Amino acid sequence: MIQRFIELGEGYGDSFELCELARVNKDRIYRAFIFTSPKNGKEVISIAIALKPVNDTNFFPIYICREGIPQTQPESKRLSTFTETLKELHVEPIRISIKHSSTFADNDLFYQYIIGILRLNHYIPPFH
Repeated sequence: MIQRFIELGEGYGDSFELCELARVNKDRIYRAFIFTSPKNGKEVISIAIALKPVNDTNFFPIYICREGIPQTQPESKRLSTFTETLKELHVEPIRISIKHSSTFADNDLFYQYIIGILRLNHYIPPFH
């Protein structure tokens, strides 16, 4: 199974696009994630949804808005919209603390790191 991150952006307007993608694909949602990462002494948030493959394909997409949402109190509008959308779809997001993408030489290594964490914790199917 090919598991690949598809980056929509950094969590600005694209976070609303991710919510719409979740609504349109509500029957395909496998899991939803809220990743937190430390950056310059503060936490930033990435939001993502993993979708089941279409028909008999081996493609398992994980759509993500990477590190563009600051951790704030009260919760930012972008994050609250994502959590409200998931609640409407009866999906409980999984919250995971991860390293910031700047820790890695490139984004491909960053995404391989996250896929490893998700597989290790059985949040996504094993690689076939």
